[in-house]
Amino acid sequence: MAAYNHSFVVAFFLALSVSSLEMSFAARHLLQSSQPIIPTLPTIPNLPKVALPPLPAMPTLPKTTLPPMPLPTLPTMPTTIPKVTLPPLPASLPTLPTTMPSFPTINIPTTMPSIPFLTPPPATTSP
Repeated sequence: MAAYNHSFVVAFFLALSVSSLEMSFAARHLLQSSQPIIPTLPTIPNLPKVALPPLPAMPTLPKTTLPPMPLPTLPTMPTTIPKVTLPPLPASLPTLPTTMPSFPTINIPTTMPSIPFLTPPPATTSP
């Protein structure tokens, strides 16, 4: 079995080297050949310049006069600030509670309830 694997590797290496040898000859042939002659491209003719007609002169518009606008009258502002009255403060502060309200209690069962077992139906007796 080892001899078969060894001969397969040798055959593969030989095929690889022959193929690379052929590629080397092809590359050398391409390098030694002369360059192809590139044909000259035709020249592009010059396009004529487009001339636009001159723009007409801008007419002058007459100046219009606006009638004077009447100024609105502003209301008069009060010069004195009105006195603000606050509600009276309480004579004494309310008392703070001294005891905390009771919280609801959770009853956790300490015994596991029994699970009823299903009994099979009685077997029928045959004579």
